[in-house]
Amino acid sequence: MNSVSSRASNCFDFSTNVMMTLAFGCYITTVLIDTSVPVDIRVSKVMLRNVYSVTGFGEPCDMVYITFDLSANLQPAFNWNVLQLYIFVFAEYATPKNALNQVMLWDKTVFRGKDTLYLRDQKSKYFFSDDGNGLRAHENITLTLSWNIIPVAGSLAIVPGNGYTSLPFPKTYETPTSYL
Repeated sequence: MNSVSSRASNCFDFSTNVMMTLAFGCYITTVLIDTSVPVDIRVSKVMLRNVYSVTGFGEPCDMVYITFDLSANLQPAFNWNVLQLYIFVFAEYATPKNALNQVMLWDKTVFRGKDTLYLRDQKSKYFFSDDGNGLRAHENITLTLSWNIIPVAGSLAIVPGNGYTSLPFPKTYETPTSYL
């Protein structure tokens, strides 16, 4: 009963219980903290093209290239239980084929200390395409900034920013020129 392995096991068990209690305390003290912040998104350029799908098969589809400005002070989103933020800009719209479409346009990981976000003339990082021709002359495309909170302990939370921009898309397609 008083062997070295028995004492080591008791010490390990005690330290594990203490660590679990501290982690739960860290989580529970940050559950009710509001981590949403004001966000300003402005679109400076929208270019709409009609292209064949990436595989080259099937019907043509709409593809959009967006250039936007973004500013947000993410400092209120950080607290003692936040390791980093995974931020992303996505577009949300409805088409006759699909009631809700969400497309991620841009993303970035923000670490503590780099909490002021100011981007100018940022191009979309990922392709924004529709599975048909639902983007041409669309009247209500909404761009939103949201983030996942990567915590020290607890669950991942998705937090939308306080602010978005809605814009109409062009009625005509542009001819291919250099964009990138």
